[in-house]
Amino acid sequence: MKTDTEFDTETTQALLAVCFFSALADGNIDDSEREAVRKLAEELGNEGTDSLLREILMGKRSLETVVAAIQDPKARLLAYEMARTICEADGANTAEEEQFLQELRAKLSLPATDASSLTSDAVPIAESVGSQSGDLRNEEMIMRAAILNGALEILPSTLASMAILPLQMKLVYGLAKSHRVELGAANVKDFLATLGVGLTSQVVEGFARNLLGGIGKALGGRLVGGLASQAAGSAMSFSSTYAIGHVADRYYAGGQKLAMSEIHALMTDLTQKAKEIYSTKLPEIQESAKN
Repeated sequence: MKTDTEFDTETTQALLAVCFFSALADGNIDDSEREAVRKLAEELGNEGTDSLLREILMGKRSLETVVAAIQDPKARLLAYEMARTICEADGANTAEEEQFLQELRAKLSLPATDASSLTSDAVPIAESVGSQSGDLRNEEMIMRAAILNGALEILPSTLASMAILPLQMKLVYGLAKSHRVELGAANVKDFLATLGVGLTSQVVEGFARNLLGGIGKALGGRLVGGLASQAAGSAMSFSSTYAIGHVADRYYAGGQKLAMSEIHALMTDLTQKAKEIYSTKLPEIQESAKN
């Protein structure tokens, strides 16, 4: 018998379709976005994400039909939260993305107050930490951001995890500025893409660990396993933030002259180093989560 914490297959498919519609809202979907949704589909026990995307691209599945399949109020709120976070992954929405979100909210019959409150609590977190980090040395700035992002992953609030991406972007911006390099949001996004860090992929995987796992232990009859682990999510966010920070520091300190092969090698080595450091920083991460 299905419990009130489970979503059926049709609802889960519809949620994945919302992910695709969100990624396509700016007129494009890249391989990292496609792979992120495929991984999420595997965790939810669903197959055929490529065929789902083809149906959407060919106009065989509309946003109206997708939304009609989402009846559970929690699933409707989740659908909008996923869509908004995917659209905001690069730090700023295009006019097309804002129009899409307004249309989605209306089709989901969500009150404007409910929808707009979903991400607002995450904004002060990113802003306050960014301002506090301004006068710290770069090494301390990087470690502080890594610890905080590791802590955000283990908080019970799903909203907290939405601050992880803005914090990583803010870290890159702050490190570049320390070397007298001024960046815009697009520059930061391009830098992260160079590192092989998929913004949308991180968002969707974060939802698989936190949002979907938080709303229900079982989705489509399957337990959400390894990807849903808070510990795994915390370690990943700590490690990726640590590596991003140190690569950015070296890159901008060296006049942005690192070759692509050097950048990728650094990212791999530093991520591995961060995984080894994580256990020694876990008490600080847990304490930060409490505070």
